[in-house]
Amino acid sequence: MRFAVTKVCASGAKARAGLLQIGSSGVETPALLLSTRKGLPAFMSPDLLSSLPLPDSLLLNVCPTHFIEVPSSKTISNIGGLHRMVGLPDHILVAAAGESTECLPSSDATNKFGASFETPAGRKLVKPSDYMELISCMQPNLWASLADEVPAWVNEKRNKTSVERTLRWLDACIALDAAAGKNSLGVVVGGSSIEQRKLCATEVSKRNVSGFWIGGFGLGESVEERCSLLNAVTDCLPLEKPRIVSRLGLPEEVLEGVASGIDLFDSTYIYQLTMGGFALIFPIDMVEREMQNGVFDSSSGDSAKINLRATTYRKDTSRIVDGCGCFTCQNHTRAYLNHLINVHEMLAQILLEIHNTHHYLRFFRSIREAIKAGEFDIFWKQFVENRRSQIAAAAAAL
Repeated sequence: MRFAVTKVCASGAKARAGLLQIGSSGVETPALLLSTRKGLPAFMSPDLLSSLPLPDSLLLNVCPTHFIEVPSSKTISNIGGLHRMVGLPDHILVAAAGESTECLPSSDATNKFGASFETPAGRKLVKPSDYMELISCMQPNLWASLADEVPAWVNEKRNKTSVERTLRWLDACIALDAAAGKNSLGVVVGGSSIEQRKLCATEVSKRNVSGFWIGGFGLGESVEERCSLLNAVTDCLPLEKPRIVSRLGLPEEVLEGVASGIDLFDSTYIYQLTMGGFALIFPIDMVEREMQNGVFDSSSGDSAKINLRATTYRKDTSRIVDGCGCFTCQNHTRAYLNHLINVHEMLAQILLEIHNTHHYLRFFRSIREAIKAGEFDIFWKQFVENRRSQIAAAAAAL
């Protein structure tokens, strides 16, 4: 794996553009890790996945604990690893188990030796040896170590314990890794404690890791806490290695993360939108618009998303987004999607996931263009102001 920072924001924000190169595949950052179930996005087969913008759609997040029981590790190994099993030889698979971990009380002795996960066969204790056996069989391009993530409301003692456990598990995982951590991502935890976050980031940086997985966000912290914690962590991390953050998926959260120096984002945002029947429609081409008096023209007045379950779309023959190049917008109308959703056809989720993924990947591309053009701060400020005005207008209309 090679990572290089190609552009750094010259203003107050720490936003940066970079290039992540793994084998023959290269992806520009900031970028999105597509959430998967058993190695593929929830509603997309490999052929549909290939219709998304390249190389933006090459990054996939997989959860090793999804494969604890079926298929077995031996079966995955005999097939030739996860790339071959899911039919995506050129994609970059990043394995991380953070989404499924349960925060057990510090008095639980078993948690000292492993983490508790929800698996297809029920809740199981996963020790570092079990986890590294999964990693060895799956052969992902990058993998994050086990971590003890805690919510924002726990006390300082529990934050300290989470850091100690996470560092101990990281050392155990690296010791069991045939490549001695060459493709590993050290996890940074510490809850809402800036002191513990800094300590964890500093200690993880001393290990032989290729990058950093910043976990424990989206667990009850306020916006102000999140910004302070992110900046505290990135200040302690080396500049030449990639930083990944989990559970920050909303557009505003992504922009906050980019401003703090985050390179990759892992979340289930697209999946949650799709399951709810929502389609993204917010404007993403602000960098390409003409600037007038130093301010982006944002007169379109679009909101972030629409609920295609609503009866108002029953006879709407327009596309989800005019000018969108995704398969869904090129071939189907809002009325058809409304029909599919309300008769519970799975095709509704397939078409929605295609559009939402395509739209969000374009959003990340627009962020990269803003950084390269030296206009990220303006882009960020204008985007947030537009969203606030849209939310206020929607509330006033009720």
